Amino acid sequence: MKRTIASLLMSSALTLAAFDAMAADKVTLQLKWVTQAQFAGYYVAKDKGFYEAEGLDVEIKPGGPDIAPPQVIAGGGADVVVDWMPSALATREKGVALVNIAQPFKKSGMMLTCLKESGVATPADFKGKTLGVWFFGNEYPFLSWMSQLGLKTDGGPEGVTVLKQGFNVDPLIQKQAACISTMTYNEYGQVLDAGIKPEDLVTFKYEDQGVATLEDGLYVLEDKLKDPAFKDKMVKFVRASMKGWKYAEEHVDEAAGIVLENDATGAQTEEHQKRMMGEIAKLTAGSNGALDEADYTRTVASLMKGGSDPVITKEPAGAWTHEITDAALK
Repeated sequence: MKRTIASLLMSSALTLAAFDAMAADKVTLQLKWVTQAQFAGYYVAKDKGFYEAEGLDVEIKPGGPDIAPPQVIAGGGADVVVDWMPSALATREKGVALVNIAQPFKKSGMMLTCLKESGVATPADFKGKTLGVWFFGNEYPFLSWMSQLGLKTDGGPEGVTVLKQGFNVDPLIQKQAACISTMTYNEYGQVLDAGIKPEDLVTFKYEDQGVATLEDGLYVLEDKLKDPAFKDKMVKFVRASMKGWKYAEEHVDEAAGIVLENDATGAQTEEHQKRMMGEIAKLTAGSNGALDEADYTRTVASLMKGGSDPVITKEPAGAWTHEITDAALK
């Protein structure tokens, strides 16, 4: 009899758990890059049960060099994506109506890192130099900056030669380029790990040069926002995600550990992820998830200052909304 009751209780518990799993709203998040501390807030939110508490079942899909978040969401492979605003706005102008619903990253981590021996001391010294640039949508901030400096990117004597950079620091180590694209939280550390000392480098942060554009925002398709159920799901997702981000800021080492637990490739190291998380926390600090209109305006202005070849050709309309964050922050 006791065994029968125990079996019934166990069966009921399993049934209830299965029901709860079925009842949870599913959300698929497509990241911009591979599993790393750049996305710690989402992994923390899942690990700590913040999504579950909102009644969400969130799948986090890692990105990679051959994965473009706008293409994934346009093809129905995700509900929400992490992307940089230059890429999102360029994609919107091309017909895929992405809308920024939240902006966890307040500051930009992008910069050019140069070898001091190359003779680059100021942006004026870029002329005639080879510069490493990421593509797949990451090139837009760079192209806008060069345009504002009056430098062509066709390799002529009055401009710069663009080296299509892989997602590594090899061109600088091998001295194929005077400068390469780096993030404060990732590739810059890789340069140091390669044995180059900070005093042998010159860095130009986009933030300091006044050409920073918003990075790592959350985007959905505009048509989806017409569905009240989807909007409610996004409110819950953003609220839980921001709890994850704030927790990660305050518990850097723990957040790095959670990221490592979710790295199926085993490629990341504890030291690297802790260092990355420390830098990421500087970029998300001060953000409650709501897009700052001044930051948006600066990004748009920068992208439109492209001379004959701007990243976007007209002021976007409807490219962002506070509706989700306003509800999430109540």
